Amino acid sequence: MNDRASTSTETRAAAHAAAAVVDVAVVGLGYIGLPTASMFAASGLHVLGMDISQRVVDAVNAGLTPIEEEGLPAVVSECVGNGRLRAATILSPATAFVIAVPTPADHETHAPDVRYVEAAGRSIAPVLAKGNLVVLESTSPVGTTQMLARLLAGLRPDLRFPLDGETNPDVHLAYCPERIIPGRMLQDLVENDRIIGGMSPRCTERATALYRNFVQGQCLASDDRTAELCKLTENAYRDVNIAFANELSMICGDIGLDAWKVISLANHHPRVNILNPGPGVGGHCIAVDPWFIVAGAPERARIIRTAREVNDAKPGYVLEQVAHAVAAASVPNPRIACLGLTYKPDVDDFRESPSLQIARSLAARYPGRVTCVDPFHEALQHAGEPTDGIVFGDLDKVLAESDVVLMLVGHSHFRKTARPTGKSVIDTIGYWRQEA
Repeated sequence: MNDRASTSTETRAAAHAAAAVVDVAVVGLGYIGLPTASMFAASGLHVLGMDISQRVVDAVNAGLTPIEEEGLPAVVSECVGNGRLRAATILSPATAFVIAVPTPADHETHAPDVRYVEAAGRSIAPVLAKGNLVVLESTSPVGTTQMLARLLAGLRPDLRFPLDGETNPDVHLAYCPERIIPGRMLQDLVENDRIIGGMSPRCTERATALYRNFVQGQCLASDDRTAELCKLTENAYRDVNIAFANELSMICGDIGLDAWKVISLANHHPRVNILNPGPGVGGHCIAVDPWFIVAGAPERARIIRTAREVNDAKPGYVLEQVAHAVAAASVPNPRIACLGLTYKPDVDDFRESPSLQIARSLAARYPGRVTCVDPFHEALQHAGEPTDGIVFGDLDKVLAESDVVLMLVGHSHFRKTARPTGKSVIDTIGYWRQEA
């Protein structure tokens, strides 16, 4: 950090000193940040939500939610209405800062990308003040909280940070990973236990006091590096278990057995609990986070790497099944229906969705012959995701006109739909297994 840049940051910090201080500033108003900001506001704190998207900021300030989530619209509307929650594209001073930005992995190398965390740190630095708390929630490689502390220390040499044995820092830092899933975010935020990993015992105490404003579950004290690995471990564990089910389903398919029947019978063993297979693994956590462990320990993380490879290969297996069905069809140029494209049922989240990946591949392979049905398809376009030739249609019409039906996501929208007859059906989730 050169002297000129440091002076510039300190000058901007001084300019903010007289501004009104909110209790909490949440950086990133996505699937994690907005519900978290809303819970802080609902607990009685004054909260600023910062996002680089003007569309998101405008929506929140109008009391609207740019994401679909049970109960969230009512909370946001109430908190904006009573003045406890507001949004902006730039930060202002706060007592505590919570970072909830994406931490993707490179699609080719799988290397973790923490540039958004770094950018969040740079946005916080000018408004930091003595006594502040900075919490990182974003799922991150081990050592990211300390990296953030060093970044802030370089930008704000006038403040002391919990680094290199500093026992009396001006700014406290902690890592507190989220444990929520779409569809029950607000409930999970309140009820789930939270790991609070401070860079010092005092940092942990400060962060625990912050989250106690709304968390009813346990706040489990830890250090930052342990907390970072705990979050990665939770998702890697789930990924490994899903990979076992997906691998077993492919083995069963190859030898002509019903994977769900095998799993159901095997699960009668008192110490066996095999998960249900699917078309792959999606979402912002399980499909990404295990690679952070692999990147940090490439020689040791053999099971974790293999599980990721198995789950990443499952969409290709589904595409092979479709190719066989198309080749065996009794009509020329058979039409294909894809039911469900989100990464899990009844949410509007398409991130890392294997079903979306499958639909894109089919649309490219069979142009003009693939139609999809998803009750949340408008969210795909709002998110700016390329549709790559994907065409959406009405459920009944699509089923009537299709020759090959591919069930990918078990939305409740499909609940009353019986297993199609007179067509080739590829049920990747066992949705119609009771009717088969």
